[in-house]
Amino acid sequence: MNTPFFQVPRTGVSTSEGDVDLPILYYDATAVYAFFLVNTANVDRLLAGTGLVSALRVGQRSLVAVACYEYRNTTVGVYNEVGIAAATARHGESLTLGGWPDMLRTISRPEVRQHGMYVLDLPVTTPKANAAGREIWGLPKFVTPIPFRLDGRDFTCQVDDPNGGSPIMCLDGQMGLSVPAMPFSLTLFSRHQGHMLRTIVNARGKSWLAAPGSVRLQVGDSSHPMAQRLRELGLDNAKPVALLGTTQFQSRLNGGCAV
Repeated sequence: MNTPFFQVPRTGVSTSEGDVDLPILYYDATAVYAFFLVNTANVDRLLAGTGLVSALRVGQRSLVAVACYEYRNTTVGVYNEVGIAAATARHGESLTLGGWPDMLRTISRPEVRQHGMYVLDLPVTTPKANAAGREIWGLPKFVTPIPFRLDGRDFTCQVDDPNGGSPIMCLDGQMGLSVPAMPFSLTLFSRHQGHMLRTIVNARGKSWLAAPGSVRLQVGDSSHPMAQRLRELGLDNAKPVALLGTTQFQSRLNGGCAV
């Protein structure tokens, strides 16, 4: 993938599963994001102690995203991933109009974005991806099977419980009508070795924004902490307000900076 997007300086970092060069490069993937508006008080309870508060608010609700990825070619191997992330701002920061202007004017420029997403859970399918996320960024990863299927507008992504039994969650259904959209570059917050990290994920790829159609998020009977957090957010049988997707996803996951 010898294109300017991937022609960036890279630095090696050691992990328990081998060396990882940063930024991690994602050459070929499918990504589907489901966006939910969740009771703000529920989000803030899960953010307690992080130094962050919920953002991207609409009345008494705040944005939570369920991000599903099928990575077919990356510099850390082939794997699937699901992220549960809350839109956040740091304590004391201005939340003008709920934080929406900051997000909308920086959708392709995450480097200058004030607010960001805080990842609550981030299951992956390989030990190497798990070690990199935990040891480099402090991300809440664990290893488990993640079946993923996108066939036209029909979509299914499931997170299995690593201990067996009922799945943790399944996002499933047929998406509604869609329109072309910009890809979603991310600003992430995470806690690592006692510090808050701010990490930029530069993304590109022809994308679409879809109505939810019949897509719903079902939380299984699992007792896994991720399932419990999804229930605390009120996301069992929840309908997203919209979905963003691309089958041409490419990205750079950069190293984090303490803030």
